[in-house]
Amino acid sequence: MNQFDEREEWYAFNQETIDALLEDGSQADADYTIEHHFASTDFDVLEKAAVDAFKAGFEVTDAEELMLDDGETIFCFDAVVERKLDIEKLNADADALLKIADKHDVTYDGWGTYFEPREEGEYEEEEHHLND
Repeated sequence: MNQFDEREEWYAFNQETIDALLEDGSQADADYTIEHHFASTDFDVLEKAAVDAFKAGFEVTDAEELMLDDGETIFCFDAVVERKLDIEKLNADADALLKIADKHDVTYDGWGTYFEPREEGEYEEEEHHLND
């Protein structure tokens, strides 16, 4: 099975991540730096995936070499885009990036972003009612 066939699971991940950020108090309308993660044991193949991600409109980071606990070496990069927490756009990004991952036989490992705290005064104040 290819990774694109698992897109429904990524859609659920996208929604859960958005919900968690908002529940924790992150800004709903902020622009977020979304970092989609790719990895492979083959640097040359990973580099081709990075080129395709760039052509698809993502900024790509330089590849990094990491050693896993089992001693295996992998290479990874991030495909970065500025986005609102818009589920439709995040799902479309996932579709495009899963197809790139499948094309080059690299691993798509989801995405992450940073918490964007609400500005002071944006928090909803709880109302306290006293019964007479």
